[in-house]
Amino acid sequence: MPTIAPVIETDRLRLRPGRLTDKDTHIAMWADARVTRFIGGEPRAPDVSWGKFLSSAGLWPVMGFGYWVFADRASDALIGMGGLSYFGRGIPELEGLPEAGWAFDADHWGAGYATEAMRAALGWADANLDAAEVRCIIDPGNDASERVAAKLGFHRIGDSDALGPVVAIYSRPKAS
Repeated sequence: MPTIAPVIETDRLRLRPGRLTDKDTHIAMWADARVTRFIGGEPRAPDVSWGKFLSSAGLWPVMGFGYWVFADRASDALIGMGGLSYFGRGIPELEGLPEAGWAFDADHWGAGYATEAMRAALGWADANLDAAEVRCIIDPGNDASERVAAKLGFHRIGDSDALGPVVAIYSRPKAS
């Protein structure tokens, strides 16, 4: 069971563990209302953002999977984050399954990075996890994430209001 995110390279990205040098970029990304519009709804304060960065790294030693920094392969600069999580959200349809998630700095939207990064993350999951499927949740109106989910093989299985506002629940079976 990995205790730290393995490094995975794609054509344009490096999926890697987070570093202290990512702090300012990460905080700036999550302070942007465009990024948080469908993820929490409000820009994050620096201490909240940094706490979430640290907790995402903590998934690896506890769960054996977690989030990666999505870095530009040429510069190694953080342009997004995501991967697999288990946050104990209280949504029955997520219990016992890895949950996919992704977010990118708004200046990097529309270039296919989310699909590229998550294909790599899900490929790792298919090869390394004993999970029959991966699920994700997407806020209504987040058309970009719905398109990414469809490209990755997710299909909508229902909705939940366990978190308050309704979210759509998607499932992707393990690739054989």
